[in-house]
Amino acid sequence: MLIGALLLESLRFAWHSLTANKLRTFLSLLGITIGIFSIITVFTVVDSLESNIRKSVASLGDNVIFVQKWPWEFGGDYPWWKYLNRPVPTIEELPEIIKRSNLAETGAFVASSNKTVKHRNNSIENVDLKCVSHNYADVKSFEIIVGRYFTEQESAGGRNKAIVGYAIAMNLFGNINGVGKSVNVMGKKFDVIGVFEKEGNSVIGNSMDNVVLIPINYARNILDLRSERLDPTIYLKAKPGVTNEALKDETTAIMRNVRKLKPMAEVNFALNETSMLTKGFDSIFMVIGLAGWVIGGFSIIVGGFGIANIMFVSVKERTSLIGIQKSLGARNIFILTQFLTESVILSLLGGIVGLLIVFIGLFAVNSFLDLGIMLSNSNIILALTISVLIGVISGFIPSYTASQLDPVEAMRS
Repeated sequence: MLIGALLLESLRFAWHSLTANKLRTFLSLLGITIGIFSIITVFTVVDSLESNIRKSVASLGDNVIFVQKWPWEFGGDYPWWKYLNRPVPTIEELPEIIKRSNLAETGAFVASSNKTVKHRNNSIENVDLKCVSHNYADVKSFEIIVGRYFTEQESAGGRNKAIVGYAIAMNLFGNINGVGKSVNVMGKKFDVIGVFEKEGNSVIGNSMDNVVLIPINYARNILDLRSERLDPTIYLKAKPGVTNEALKDETTAIMRNVRKLKPMAEVNFALNETSMLTKGFDSIFMVIGLAGWVIGGFSIIVGGFGIANIMFVSVKERTSLIGIQKSLGARNIFILTQFLTESVILSLLGGIVGLLIVFIGLFAVNSFLDLGIMLSNSNIILALTISVLIGVISGFIPSYTASQLDPVEAMRS
């Protein structure tokens, strides 16, 4: 009962402080509002981007390594022309690696190119045409919402079959019921046997929404699979319990043997893995998050001084009332808690307004751009926690000053 009465009284006094001088209150709370808005906006965007990236990277497989010409990370003073002169992975190297490997569960060969896809009078430019070997479904995570994947006979025989992305189906056919229809790529007709489930935009560009998947054994008749422009890549998936480092060590030895490299010769291939992507993005997100703290921190500090100013004025205006309360038996801790609660409530109001602005802004952005940026519960809790802490820190000195007033002198004032 005492706590409830104290809270109600603090709410009443907080409301009085807000309404007594609206302009002063607005300017004082503006710092808290801007600070919370800045920090939570940055964290919300970063969290959403990070979630998107980790989801995209996870679809590539954290137990998959990629045999490519170019590394994803450049280190040291390695001459660029040595990378340039490297050969690209070939489809003939994949079965050799799988045959000699004890640690790889499976593997796939992938080559990609941007092409125009047509269906009757509709066409889409810059579609990601992926040419894959049959085991691609075992190393890349995706879902087929309508239809099916290639059979082994279709892959081995190089049939003119295709699986299209969600966006491709919607734009070409008007719906996702594309099975049984056909698309035209490079003047060749492909029968659609499946449609990928919608994945949405991907920061690293590996969404299946804008992809047309065809068997590699058909693609080798219309494309030069040794062309670097197709970015030919060998995917290798580790067996359960096998680390990427162990698989990379074994693959290095196998590739050196396959390419007949001398013991002292430098490798002419790169082994990449998804952890390289996440490490790079982690450092970027850390810098962005730090910038958010710095920008929002200054606003919150200014807001904290504003809260302290309101509380000092509130103490001065209610000095005689404090004296009466003390003369009636109110203890110092009661006065301290009363003003401290008022300070926290004022700070919370500023933080809640900041959160509301963030929510409205995200709603507007998602309505127009469909980015899927959401205000998480953790960021809401963070905003409220910061508001409470600022309220406690800013209000402690004024509250302590009020609690130490002499009741007689206070009533005389």
